[in-house]
Amino acid sequence: MRRLLSLLITVFALAALPALAAKPAKTATAVFAGGCFWCMEHDMQGVPGVLKVESGYTGGHVNNPTYRDVTSERSGHYEAVRVTYDPAKLDYGFLLYRYWKLVDPTDDGGQFCDRGPSYRPAIFVSSPQQRAIAETSRTEAARRLKTGRMVTPVLDLKTFWPAEAYHRDYAKRNALNYQAYRLGCGRDLRLKQVWGG
Repeated sequence: MRRLLSLLITVFALAALPALAAKPAKTATAVFAGGCFWCMEHDMQGVPGVLKVESGYTGGHVNNPTYRDVTSERSGHYEAVRVTYDPAKLDYGFLLYRYWKLVDPTDDGGQFCDRGPSYRPAIFVSSPQQRAIAETSRTEAARRLKTGRMVTPVLDLKTFWPAEAYHRDYAKRNALNYQAYRLGCGRDLRLKQVWGG
């Protein structure tokens, strides 16, 4: 009887393993605007602990906005990315540190060669904890600037609207066009001026 009971426990334990293994790890999200979402998506994807980066729109008043709505400047939306990450491997503070190195936080008229309200940098927060960390990070980043003054805001996140499919993973799918755009836009040169290095 004891042997049968032991066998049944082992069978039930083995049967439960796939369900336990399939259970997703706890994840967290962060939303950042930093000019062209192709560049933000590309540069955030390589961070260890980042699980997914999605291009999209947020901060405006139009539901289900399209790229045309956003670039027309009538929607109030920013081009942004939603970063899904594993908080056991990566914390929000490090993502913020990475974010600052990807933007010119002294320019509220757009970013690099992309001009207009939809290309402004901003951090969108979804909790009081995120706000506190983001505000502290903003203060620290302002001290590290080599030129200009901090103008990038920390804003409350409302709805994040995913961008159209043709914008997603643009840098991976169109590597040559993306590199030509990035070089022509002067993004990396300006980042060296702002942050040094």
